[in-house]
Amino acid sequence: MQLVIAAVGHKMPAWIEDGFAEYAKRMPPECKVALKEIKPIDRAGGKSAETVMQQERVRIEAALPKGSTIVALDERGKDLTTVDLSNLLTKWQQNGRDVTFVIGGADGLDAGFKQQADMLIRISSLTLPHGMVRVLLAEQLYRAWSITQNHPYHRV
Repeated sequence: MQLVIAAVGHKMPAWIEDGFAEYAKRMPPECKVALKEIKPIDRAGGKSAETVMQQERVRIEAALPKGSTIVALDERGKDLTTVDLSNLLTKWQQNGRDVTFVIGGADGLDAGFKQQADMLIRISSLTLPHGMVRVLLAEQLYRAWSITQNHPYHRV
């Protein structure tokens, strides 16, 4: 199974890239984490937020692996504990499908895209920089995997 983080945004600072890479490399081959960066839509010309989100949706959908379970990140999504995420990870592994986590652009994700997603989750009630969400999500996926393996990384 592969876990894909499809994120609108590119040209992240080195500390974001390094943080993501650190947790991605810790994952085992059977539960690999990969990043797909999606170039954001240029806001020039007075485009509305809705227009930008619709245009980014097209780019996001083109980047999604076929047959993948889609988990959209949204501030109104379900609040999960790390143990909840580890239980989902076990379920997804048994299912055998890849899972793609989608991080929208500065304006968020298109409403229609969120409705079609298999699941909506929230990383935090706080507003976070999108690059930092990549790092936090990669760390939480590693922590969730470590729970499934009784690895000492996660301490209760």
